[in-house]
Amino acid sequence: MKALFPQMHLAFLLVSLIAMKSARAAEPARHVALGDEQEPTVYLWLESTLNRVFPGSSPGSANYELLAARNGTVSFQACVRNERPYRLAVDGAIEGADDLKGRTRLVGLVPMPHHTNGTERSELDGAGHLPGLAPDPLYPETNTLIGPYESRSYWITLQIPADAKPGRRQLVFRFYLGDLRQEFELPVTLDVSQFVIQPRHDFPVTHWWRGEATWDYYKTGMFEDERWWRLTRDQLQNMYDHGSDVVYVPMFFNRRETFKRPCQLLVIDEPQSGQYQFDWSLVRRFVGMCREIGFQKFEWPHMWIYWGVENPMRLYKKADDQYVMLWPPETNAFSDVYINFLKQFLPEFHEFLIEEDLLAGSYFHLSDEPGAGQHVENYKRARKILKELAPWMKVMDALSDIEYGKQGLTDMPIPIVSAAQAYIDAQIPHWVYYCCSPTGRWLNRFIDTPLPKIRMSGWLFYKLRAQGFLHWGFNYWHALEQERLIDPFTEADADLWPGIPYGDPFMIYPGKEGPIDSLRWEVFAESLQDYAILQTAGIDPDDALLADIKTYGDFPKNEEWIRQKLDEILRNPAPAAAR
Repeated sequence: MKALFPQMHLAFLLVSLIAMKSARAAEPARHVALGDEQEPTVYLWLESTLNRVFPGSSPGSANYELLAARNGTVSFQACVRNERPYRLAVDGAIEGADDLKGRTRLVGLVPMPHHTNGTERSELDGAGHLPGLAPDPLYPETNTLIGPYESRSYWITLQIPADAKPGRRQLVFRFYLGDLRQEFELPVTLDVSQFVIQPRHDFPVTHWWRGEATWDYYKTGMFEDERWWRLTRDQLQNMYDHGSDVVYVPMFFNRRETFKRPCQLLVIDEPQSGQYQFDWSLVRRFVGMCREIGFQKFEWPHMWIYWGVENPMRLYKKADDQYVMLWPPETNAFSDVYINFLKQFLPEFHEFLIEEDLLAGSYFHLSDEPGAGQHVENYKRARKILKELAPWMKVMDALSDIEYGKQGLTDMPIPIVSAAQAYIDAQIPHWVYYCCSPTGRWLNRFIDTPLPKIRMSGWLFYKLRAQGFLHWGFNYWHALEQERLIDPFTEADADLWPGIPYGDPFMIYPGKEGPIDSLRWEVFAESLQDYAILQTAGIDPDDALLADIKTYGDFPKNEEWIRQKLDEILRNPAPAAAR
């Protein structure tokens, strides 16, 4: 204890704790300060989860009230600032929330050497704190040491049952300070609305995951290793729990780069040149696992590699314990060798989908992110081939040029959010996506994207009538276009800033034996819950409630707007939403 609180300060600290407890009842404190003007102090306060707490953040309020819908989640932060010249041992826990599955996690810090490129200061979080250490991973442990003149926070998540009793209830967040575990508590008022959130529907969400990232990071075997299957299941469970209801099936290896260990579930054999055999057992096992998690919608790989429909997919067979490509990477997209493969593969793929009762819940792709000009012609040619060989296959792709929509070249276009307005104006149904960009005023979710901006995602999808959402980066833990693992805790740009902003390649971090959430991932999940709230409330996208939302770049970007709108909905629920 001497190293943490010198004995001459200990008695004063304990008196301060008692005095502050008494003062709190008489007058709400802006924050709890332990000490006096002549002595170093420790500050305790509560904070919204839409404000990042940086090491240099100032204290906020010691009183906090949460409004929560039933059958949903709600979160807040409990924060500590150590204004002392020596480190402070801290622990904390939520109390009085056992029936709410109260979960407390320590907000970790990761280095962010640069802000997102091409973005005005007003569209960035962390001014005065970044470049530097940014809060992002949510560690399951709660015990930590806080350095001198440093702020840290805990992230508390509560799950409100559908049958919870409406009304106000009092919770407590308890801090433990010092080696002798001196305790202090801050009150949290939880106001449970009558509103019951119904499951989101008719808005699919998918995130592409990387099976090879898991076996490279955790040093497991490939498909023969049960530990890899367990780790993958935990990651996909996490994805499903955060609102992604479509799962990508890596039947093919969907990358341009050559991997020694590609994540390709479909086993392809070539007993004779140009003749192929397919083993679906790993695909079948994967689909079964995903159905056990709860997934009912499945996304399948592209039939041509991305960026222009210029080459076939890079597909592998195994020869002498080595994975080798079936054809050279530079093979023409419409070569006889690849058309011959498709003629053999597509009928068997269709048969597999029918046998497994997957066809109705499947999403198919032709090629990712083709551009204008010759790419449009390539796409037309490839689509004609698919219509001839697989007329049952409706396709959707990330593509932003409005010509793909106007000409009906794809069944469901997916423009990047900065190009979506052209599709909205043309009244062409579409999903939306973002990937590495856009930056600036547009919706995205980088490590320095303000959290209220991320939380607006569900509101924008709803108001602007998007049909679904796609993102490429769930657990991309490699350097881009390389079979070289990065450290996600120190290289959140896939080693490619400024081309890839920090945080874009992944939403989860690799824990010792399972995924670690990022606070961006938590806030995005709550934005999808907001979508469900709007849907449950039966609010028309053209309702005046949402009139402030104009485009994916012009919309409210502050917490107060979100709070006011949720208050309006949850405190006056329609009869169908109050049960």
